Amino acid sequence: MPKERYIVHVDMDAFFASIEQRDNPRLKGKPVVIGALPKQGRGRGVVSTASYEARKFGIHSSLPISIAYNRCPTAFFLPVNMHKYISASKQIYNIFNTFTPRVEQISIDEAFLDITASFHLFESPLNTCKLIKEKIKKETQLTASIGLAPTKMAAKIASDINKPDGIFEVKPENLLDFLWPLPVEKISGLGEKSKLALNRAGVHTIGDLAKRDIKELVSFFGKNGEYFWHLARGIDASEVEQSDEIKSVSNETTFEEDTLDEKLIKKELLALTESVSRRLRLNKFKAKTITLKIRLTGFRTYTRAITLSKSTNFVDDIYKIANKIYFDFISSKDFDCKTKIRLIGIKASNLLDSDIKDSLFDDNKDRKKENIHNAMDKIKEKFGDNIIHRGLSDYKKNTKRA
Repeated sequence: MPKERYIVHVDMDAFFASIEQRDNPRLKGKPVVIGALPKQGRGRGVVSTASYEARKFGIHSSLPISIAYNRCPTAFFLPVNMHKYISASKQIYNIFNTFTPRVEQISIDEAFLDITASFHLFESPLNTCKLIKEKIKKETQLTASIGLAPTKMAAKIASDINKPDGIFEVKPENLLDFLWPLPVEKISGLGEKSKLALNRAGVHTIGDLAKRDIKELVSFFGKNGEYFWHLARGIDASEVEQSDEIKSVSNETTFEEDTLDEKLIKKELLALTESVSRRLRLNKFKAKTITLKIRLTGFRTYTRAITLSKSTNFVDDIYKIANKIYFDFISSKDFDCKTKIRLIGIKASNLLDSDIKDSLFDDNKDRKKENIHNAMDKIKEKFGDNIIHRGLSDYKKNTKRA
């Protein structure tokens, strides 16, 4: 490891819910739940984000929305507004880049920053973190929690200690004092099964793990044993990877009741396609690979993908492919015609910059499509996502069962 490293982990506080509270004063100080609509406790989706006020009721990310409603029926339940959240995220990442070019995007609301080479411009590493928080608060009216440490793992753990709106610094000389009393499951990449096995072997803390013989851990975990042993001893040379690339854009929905209603499924497929298509254009991407995710009753989950010869971000193109994958799947041996569908999702990946042309030939039809999509995007941006939608009748002549 380098002798001196200052790694920052920034985690926005209840990001989606905080944006909604910022934009609607009526929601400030109130329990806010972002995700599927609860349908008075009959909703079938999950919680995406919960405000800190909602968390007091035991509501958290990935909790079934029906349980969230039962725990706090007076909470404000709002749908995900990804366009708004992406816009705020871009603003925050622009702020990061004013402090260091070494920024690794973990998610829409979480990042690692390496300020080793730039902190001296802002007096000290800790002062740099304070300035990052202040700039985020001033420019977005949102709060962030920050961990500062010599390693990525320690920085990530530290950012969670003084949440919300806090800073926690782990100095190099205190790194092991910080790590060793922590539960062993805080080790990056160590899952629940490994934790239980270690607990049975008398290893409960990171310190317990660090004091074990490395050969014992290698025999226990294979190559990962050496990796875990080094992390437990504060040895982590993994770099902050400068990459703000979005790998994929996806969206999925859980039906209120498991269904085989073809019209309902195709309607949701179209809505998901519109969402993914718009997010691709917002981020100036086109996709070459379209993946369909289908979860059946009993939680059996399947994914099927098609890679195109020409990238696209047009609703028509993506829906046509998704529809084909769907009908190919329900005609396959993997699908029992009596088994209902619980969830359906679309992912666009293998992304290219939307300015890059796949072909040497300029297509007038594509230009017309692009103009139509841009016009619809502007209407939605001004009046809201629900102001205009395509109808299934627009696609009937182009989509049929395989």
